[in-house]
Amino acid sequence: QVQFVESGGGLVQPGGSLRVSCAASGFIFINYNMAWYRQAPGKQRERVASIASTGNINRNNGHTRYADSVQGRFTISRDNAKKTVYLQMNSLKPEDTAVYYCNRGYGSAWSDEHWGQGTQVTVSS
Repeated sequence: QVQFVESGGGLVQPGGSLRVSCAASGFIFINYNMAWYRQAPGKQRERVASIASTGNINRNNGHTRYADSVQGRFTISRDNAKKTVYLQMNSLKPEDTAVYYCNRGYGSAWSDEHWGQGTQVTVSS
C-alpha cells in the first residue's frame, strides 16, 4: 500500500537550517511528481514545494516549483533509487513552524490520500 514516512524535524533557531526527509513506498516512485506540504496550528495544509517525475531512476533533476513564502530559502530534491524526497530549509523563520508532510501527484493532479504522520518543525529562539 502507498505509504509516506517523514522524518528529520526538530527545534531550530530563527535563521537556522534543517533538512527533512520522506521515504515513500507502495508505488512506482519515478513515475510520480512529489511535493512537500505543511500545516500550522489553526491553518489549512498548504503545498510549499514540488518536484516533477523523471521516469528514470538515474535522473533526479525534475522541474521544481515553490510557494512564494519559501522561494529562495527552501530546496526540494529527490533520490529515485532511494524512493526518498527531501526538503532543505534555510533561513528559517518562526512562521515556518508547522507539521511537514509529503505526498505524490500525477499529471496535474495532487493526491489527498495516504498522508503520513508528518514531522514537526519548530522555529523559535
